[in-house]
Amino acid sequence: MSPTRFASEHRWLYIGAIVLLVALAVVGVIRYENVKTDNQATKKAEQLADAAEDAGLPRPDVNTLKRALGNDGGQVCDKPGSALNTALWKINLGNGATGPGMRPVIADTEAVRAEAKILEIYCPDKLHRIQDKIDDLRTDDTVRR
Repeated sequence: MSPTRFASEHRWLYIGAIVLLVALAVVGVIRYENVKTDNQATKKAEQLADAAEDAGLPRPDVNTLKRALGNDGGQVCDKPGSALNTALWKINLGNGATGPGMRPVIADTEAVRAEAKILEIYCPDKLHRIQDKIDDLRTDDTVRR
């Protein structure tokens, strides 16, 4: 049996091994990118949880922050200075009632700073879009700690 004949008879075995190795390499690269992104999201979530704790707020769950904000801030960083997002943000600073009971309130200074911290950590390039609105808010120490 000549070496050429043996190689041609097992050609599909060689092709299958090459395809399997290439597929494993592609899967490895994809998994590496996912782990890298997951580590960045965890780092940012830890940083935000520390900032909330430093502000005197209860420490949020890091896994919840990681799922909600991901690596890029998610919805929070999507057009933060737009009219709709600003209106929703101000509604969330209300008294928590709905309908005719809804009233504007003086927001807590530390809560507003914590919200600005999300933009500072996840999308610092977009913080300037809402910074003037944050500065215009009337805030005070309204939450018992």
